[in-house]
Amino acid sequence: MAIKERMSGNEAVSYAIRQVNPDVMPAFPITPSTEIPQMVSTYIANGEMDTEFIPVESEHSSMSAAIGAESAGARSLTATSSAGLALMWEELLLAASNRLPVVLALVNRTLSGPININCDHSDSMGARDTGWIQIYAENNQEAYDNFIQAYPVAENEAVHLPVMVCQDGFITSHAVENIELIEDCDVKGFVGEYNPEEYLLNPGKPVSAGPYSISSYAMEAKKNQETALENSKAVILEVAKKFKKISGREYGLFEEYRTKDADYIMFIMGSAAGTAKQAVDEMRAHGVKAGVLKLRVFRPFPAEEIAKALSKCKAVAIMDRCESYNGNGGPLGSEVTSALFLNKVMAETVNYIYGLAGRDFTVEEAKTVFNGLMDMAVNGTKLEQYQYIGLRK
Repeated sequence: MAIKERMSGNEAVSYAIRQVNPDVMPAFPITPSTEIPQMVSTYIANGEMDTEFIPVESEHSSMSAAIGAESAGARSLTATSSAGLALMWEELLLAASNRLPVVLALVNRTLSGPININCDHSDSMGARDTGWIQIYAENNQEAYDNFIQAYPVAENEAVHLPVMVCQDGFITSHAVENIELIEDCDVKGFVGEYNPEEYLLNPGKPVSAGPYSISSYAMEAKKNQETALENSKAVILEVAKKFKKISGREYGLFEEYRTKDADYIMFIMGSAAGTAKQAVDEMRAHGVKAGVLKLRVFRPFPAEEIAKALSKCKAVAIMDRCESYNGNGGPLGSEVTSALFLNKVMAETVNYIYGLAGRDFTVEEAKTVFNGLMDMAVNGTKLEQYQYIGLRK
């Protein structure tokens, strides 16, 4: 039975953590994710969960401790944002390469500099090639639901990779929304117990963790890691089907909003998808066939599926809340255009950078993007292929 509640995104994720009741949570506070370890430690102090909470001296240490605990056979997690994720950099790669199903609650915040505490995706996008699965939420409900689905994905025997559950700092993490929670018993049954096959504290079966890998084996290990990431696509979809049975909510690799007959599609992820959907509704009211494709799973990148979803439209606006500093566009701009080209989809594309360091992205700006796509497709107007939205004059 659904439990109707009002919660911020941080509260929702903390509530999910309480329901999952993992074995170990090391954490170090950083805005805007600080509330998550704070709330979890309160649950522990109140006797509502028996997770071992480890206060550490830095984010590097928190991921190190999570790796140690997971290697020993304990279900582990941590939470962070921005520079905290950057300080974990070395450990992120170790968690993935050692095939440890750690879960990280990431509250997206811009990376310095200049120093700023508001949302963009530069922190998680900076970690896009560390080997982690990355799942993004539009709202508080999705942040809660994504976290509950994370462990069954990470711990699947065909995957065994860490999962980064991302939500937008302050926009969802601190804003209070209506939410439907799942009963504790249903969450526990869905997530299940963690029974690793290999772990350091397994009596009579010694193993090593993080050994030096010589050239004769390292490349094969990396290929196996890549294969596991590819496997995770099917696992993510299967877990989502099972989740629908206990929640009634449906998830995929991405969400298509009014795209079935759309001529113009905005490709976007995170909280700004809600703004884009509102713009689509207003454009539709004036006869413009607009739609939104909201990416949920960025890693593994569903290239073929995206190309198929965009194959019938005339033009696509690819929206990046992150600057890649390559002089040619953002991370999504690079990956989506590559997916379209390799799958021989010839839709026109324009890459937009928006919302950096918390800059507002409005419905009117989204409608301006759609009007630009329409002008390009109908009148042949040449648009700048890599442009910023909302810059001050």
